[in-house]
Amino acid sequence: MKITVYNEWDHVPKAGAEGTEMAVLAWNGEYRKNDVLEFSGLEENSFYAVRVDAVMQESLVYVTKSTVTFPIPFYEKRESLNPMAFMGNRHYTMIRKARDFEIKAYRNLALNTFDRHEDFGVYPHAYANVETRGESVFEAKNATDGIIAVKSHGEWPYESWGINRQDDARLTVDFGRKVDIDEIRLYTRADFPHDNWWVEGTFDFSDGNKETVKMEKKVGEPHIFKIVKKGITDLSLSGLIKAEDPSPFPALTQIEVYGTESR
Repeated sequence: MKITVYNEWDHVPKAGAEGTEMAVLAWNGEYRKNDVLEFSGLEENSFYAVRVDAVMQESLVYVTKSTVTFPIPFYEKRESLNPMAFMGNRHYTMIRKARDFEIKAYRNLALNTFDRHEDFGVYPHAYANVETRGESVFEAKNATDGIIAVKSHGEWPYESWGINRQDDARLTVDFGRKVDIDEIRLYTRADFPHDNWWVEGTFDFSDGNKETVKMEKKVGEPHIFKIVKKGITDLSLSGLIKAEDPSPFPALTQIEVYGTESR
């Protein structure tokens, strides 16, 4: 496997590293606009552990393509990330084959700090039918990035999934393969009095079943739902009903889905 940094206008490599079981790219230099991290030589339909930047959490992901790219975010696209990410003149990126015990472990199957707004063959992948004003701080992937800071909204660490006041808002987490789950946790944003909150929502599962759940006003504590499903490939959250509150702004800070690979 190989990691390469290049600029998309000329594709001339700026730095690179390769290995059989693991590739570690540590290099000196600055990222420039239109720079891309490319991960190539991967086994399709396989699990990898990836750390795209030193200040970002490592994620266990399922990859369905032999080559995946990660454009370095600039300007507004950086606002949902740690301000130290991809900055400075010394960088660290790592990818390795996931170990068997990691793959089989009970874990948060929705977590992916390597996710991109566009679907690029790396799972889990979060997407939605609405994201407030198309801004990065309100993208669906913010709800699966592992950052739980609920008392404000906007730039990191307060990024969230924002629904732009849309009553039919729908968030989907695509796992890219079959998984077994037994618990879902929702951390709703709690920037009161700016925010509203949801009192009800409905989960739709890839097996065709639905589950309606009740919620309440919480600050930093998760809504925990014990829902057992086997062999599902994705789930969606919709049917969101706001509380009787003047604010029109409910939002989701994080969704966690606990379980294992399907047996």
